[in-house]
Amino acid sequence: MSRIGKKIIPIPAQTEVTLTDGSFAVKGPKGVLTRNFLPLISIEKTPEGIVLKPKEETVFSKMLWGTYSSHIQNMIKGVVTPYEKKLILEGVGFRAEVKGKDIVMQLGFSHPVSVAIPEGIAVVVEKSLITVSGIDKEQVGQFAARLRDKKKPEPYKGKGMRYEDEVVRRKEGKKTA
Repeated sequence: MSRIGKKIIPIPAQTEVTLTDGSFAVKGPKGVLTRNFLPLISIEKTPEGIVLKPKEETVFSKMLWGTYSSHIQNMIKGVVTPYEKKLILEGVGFRAEVKGKDIVMQLGFSHPVSVAIPEGIAVVVEKSLITVSGIDKEQVGQFAARLRDKKKPEPYKGKGMRYEDEVVRRKEGKKTA
């Protein structure tokens, strides 16, 4: 039994939920999210909220039960308050700026690194702080990870791009005789 899947998911007052043949849509003040689910889990809208139950008692359906519940909770939360990831750019000469639909970064390479900003994601750059926000939790996390992969923080001086709450383990340099 899934502890997460058993819980009833409340629907906030500003949101509207629709279910149609495996497709689940949530409409809120910030936008609309839709997702297709496999028919192994029954999703029902009740006056208390959304109830999920597996149709069969298989290992796979038990795994999907809690996962689908988390996806639906994230969708409902995202259309009310957008998700946000903050990245800190550390290093001499490291900088970023938004140009049109791209983010252009100087990361110590011989060339600027340009990354296209996907639809539904907003990027704000303030000095060395890059804020990625949007209503889809997966899309925000994936784009922030793609940006971080361009220059991961190194352990000796801490240069690179890291998440705001990430702690970089520092190493001691070479010892001189």
